[in-house]
Amino acid sequence: MALLDLLGRRWALRVLWELRDDTAAPTFRALQARCGNVSSSVLNERLRELREAEIVTVSPGGGYRLTPEGHELMLALAPLDAWAVRWAARSLPEKRDRSNS
Repeated sequence: MALLDLLGRRWALRVLWELRDDTAAPTFRALQARCGNVSSSVLNERLRELREAEIVTVSPGGGYRLTPEGHELMLALAPLDAWAVRWAARSLPEKRDRSNS
C-alpha cells in the first residue's frame, strides 16, 4: 500500500498524532479513548496497516509506539501541522463573524 493511501485512510493520521508523544505507549483501549472512541474494528485495522508499514510497533508492555520510521514521518508532517495551525488562526475569526450575523 502506498504511504499516501495509508495516511488517507480514516483515523490513520489521528492514530499517528496520538502516538507522537514518546513518553507513553498507550494500550489499545487507551489509544481508542484518545481517538474519540473510534470503533475497535477500525482501530485494529489501522494499527495492523501501520505495523505492516513499519510505522507503528507494539512495545513489550503491550502498548503502541512509533518506530524510528514513524518518528521520521512525523517530522516530515511537521510543516503541514504548522500550516494547519496558521490556517486555523486565520479562519477562526472569519467563522465567528459569520456565526454572529
